[in-house]
Amino acid sequence: MLPYIDIREHYPKIALLVLSSLLQAFEYGANATGTSIDELKLISSFLLSYPLAGVLKRIPDSKPYQKNLFIITVSLFYLVGLFDLWSGLRTLLISSVGAYVIAAYIESPFMPWIGFVFLMGHMSVSHVYRQFAASPEKVDITGAQMVLVMKLTAFCWNVQDGRLPVKDLADIQRERAIRQLPGLLNYTGYVLFFPALFAGPAFDYVDYRSWIETSMFTIPPGTDPLQAPRTRKKRKIPRSGTPAAMKAITGLAWIFLFLKFSAWYNIDLVLGNQYMQYSFLRRVWILEMLGFSTRLKYYGVWSLTEGACILSGLGYKGIDPKTGRVQWNRLQNVNPWGIESAQNSRAYLENWNMNTNAWLRNYMYLRVTPKGKKPGFRASLATFVTSAFWHGFYPGYYLSFVLAAFVQTTAKNARRYIRPFFLTPDGQRATPAKRYYDLVTYLATQSVFCFTTAPFVLLTFSGSLLVWTRVYFYAVLVIAASMVFFASPAKDWLVRELDKRNRPALAKRRSQETLGSPSLGLSNDPGWDVDEAVREEGRRRGGSATMPRGEEPKERVEAKLGREL
Repeated sequence: MLPYIDIREHYPKIALLVLSSLLQAFEYGANATGTSIDELKLISSFLLSYPLAGVLKRIPDSKPYQKNLFIITVSLFYLVGLFDLWSGLRTLLISSVGAYVIAAYIESPFMPWIGFVFLMGHMSVSHVYRQFAASPEKVDITGAQMVLVMKLTAFCWNVQDGRLPVKDLADIQRERAIRQLPGLLNYTGYVLFFPALFAGPAFDYVDYRSWIETSMFTIPPGTDPLQAPRTRKKRKIPRSGTPAAMKAITGLAWIFLFLKFSAWYNIDLVLGNQYMQYSFLRRVWILEMLGFSTRLKYYGVWSLTEGACILSGLGYKGIDPKTGRVQWNRLQNVNPWGIESAQNSRAYLENWNMNTNAWLRNYMYLRVTPKGKKPGFRASLATFVTSAFWHGFYPGYYLSFVLAAFVQTTAKNARRYIRPFFLTPDGQRATPAKRYYDLVTYLATQSVFCFTTAPFVLLTFSGSLLVWTRVYFYAVLVIAASMVFFASPAKDWLVRELDKRNRPALAKRRSQETLGSPSLGLSNDPGWDVDEAVREEGRRRGGSATMPRGEEPKERVEAKLGREL
């Protein structure tokens, strides 16, 4: 008979042995793939989230507290067991507790702004620390904190909306309002939702609440029973294995392509001496492929995390009334085809980081606009600054943001004054020549954006200017030439020709083009925003302010001097 052994005495040794084995496996995998250990751990956590999301989905719907406890346990394992981020856990705790206390105890119209300043300020400390650490390959808490800032600033606004009369709220505010502060367990589960912990997607608390209470999956009255999503046993969460598996396969394919392309096109190449051995067009192509290989990483990461959310059920978006099929794109964060085929800057930006776009629109752009007024310069500026600070303080971010604002102006002018020539007068159908316009705008959009976003990849000021110099600032020159062209009499000539050709539908289309919120904080019409700022200043002073026409400065000087110039 074997002697009795109390295995509980050996738990610490077993845990250390398992962790040691995992570390060796990560080291081997990192050497084989050419990635860092932390990056491999991050991808592994995304993949591990799939079977864990499957377990989460199978916890009985009648026991939401068990789901919350499971979510919290898995996230703690990721943070502490996998990455040893004790300080990161403390950071998330400070932000989460601070936001909850602010929302619970500050009953003031300024409560959401107090929460916003606290959360953004706290995140800025992490950004500065990461920037000075200068280890981009190492996973820290900054990414998770960026996701959390979106969730918690939205949470503060939703709580504030819940304190207001329903009649004073817009539709989206009524949908998102929190009338009763959640319990700590639900709140912590929302904060630490493990499929979206490190890289998003971000979502509002009402989405989490409707998911954990399963009210999200209630079939609308009148729905054809044959169109109702299929479920297993007594679960209300529909079957989501197939769409989740497709996202996982797609995400792994993007990651595989990233590993291949990043070995050929990387920062060392464009900063090295070899880059200048190529022709100008080859250098532009390499710059385009550098941007593409960088985007591949995000396509992969966001596809993997979205797939885990779909498997848990949180990606459910109801039944498409047209097709009768279940939609799983509630938390979609990127549309790769929309980006790679974009023919203008707006399409390019709106298909990238879509949840951040929604956050900036719903919780900054629309919130700084006084009730009953249209968003103007103040809203665009606040959104731009928020987006920039949210990303961090690397100089490359700001070079990209500023240049992208001018790109938006150029694209708006082309769409407003040139594109109508390639449409029928009513603007409803394309002419045979439209295909050539589409080809030119596609090439222009992709080549200009690979130049514009290069600093976002390079991060440093010196590196960004070096690469821009090596391609002769071609995008800056094109944008400058475009702005000069549209500031010249040529613009008036285009307007006259369009008026003759397209009247009477032209005025309506022009007025509609200035509508819409900024994409990633970038105004769709910076020129209109500046004019609006002048008008706002005039109204504030009790008069009307307009930009002077071309001859006015000269006339004022002549009147002052008492003679003609």
